[in-house]
Amino acid sequence: MPNENLTQDNPVTHLEMGALPGAATNKSYKDSLFRLIYSGNDERSRRWLLSLYNAVSGRNYTDTSGMRITTIENVIYLTMKNDLSFLLDSQMNLFEHQSTLNPNMPLRGLIYFGQLYQNEVKRRKKNIYGEALIKIPSPRFIVFYNGEKSLSDVSKLKLSVAFEVPDTTGEFEWTATVININRGANETLQKKCQSLYYYAEFVARVKENQKSGMEPPESINEAVNYAIRKNFLEGFFEEQKMYITNSLLTEFDQELHDQSCMELGYERGRAEGIKEGAQQNAVANAKNLLSMNLGTPEQIAQCCSLPLEQVLALKEELAVHP
Repeated sequence: MPNENLTQDNPVTHLEMGALPGAATNKSYKDSLFRLIYSGNDERSRRWLLSLYNAVSGRNYTDTSGMRITTIENVIYLTMKNDLSFLLDSQMNLFEHQSTLNPNMPLRGLIYFGQLYQNEVKRRKKNIYGEALIKIPSPRFIVFYNGEKSLSDVSKLKLSVAFEVPDTTGEFEWTATVININRGANETLQKKCQSLYYYAEFVARVKENQKSGMEPPESINEAVNYAIRKNFLEGFFEEQKMYITNSLLTEFDQELHDQSCMELGYERGRAEGIKEGAQQNAVANAKNLLSMNLGTPEQIAQCCSLPLEQVLALKEELAVHP
């Protein structure tokens, strides 16, 4: 395997983007497991991220210092975050993970990249109104999908499909490339990227447990223990067991909350409902973690963003009414 080295000044930069006007956000919502694995927060995660890039681009880079991470947070909707964006090899890559099909991915990608390019121009201290042409990294927007609906290995979603007045000139376009990462899909890609394979296997295990009749806490806990036994991701699942469990429980709770909102058709009191629902979800998650003995009350309080006194009260309640 050829050793392609990259060098770049200021290898790591974190940039945050505020919510768009009128957009609701929830900063307490937990990052997805996908984002946690590929966040680039440590050298191991950066290796996994570089391996993922190599797998989708056909490259063989080995030097993680060539990546400059430019993640933006809390974009547009309640629980939506773009997952990962980074600069490598004069390309601005944005990787997002989705468990539901969304036809608005190209529009979202356009909005994401607008902010990323704004940050990049600012970082380089360039004058966008000047006479000199500003060279910018070429964009790549990839969405990794592992939802329940059947999908081909690779799909292309075009922004032009959303135009109210059809445009056949091709002058304005933005594309989201959707890659199916469910077990059995894109097997060649998963063979090239071991971390992606382990992620797909873990998610498949959770889904299988659910289909067998397990409740969410049990299905997640069993899958985490399975990943620990199989040493998925170099011990990552053992190190992050409590965080992963709480994060996925939160996602389950959020899905149920959103579904209830849609079924009831409520619009008024949305902000109050979101706040109340988040509190209820945090309490439910704390109870699940306590019942499974995943962490001390102090750790669970921090993980669920609850006061320690409340977690201790929940522990006493469970002791009386298990």
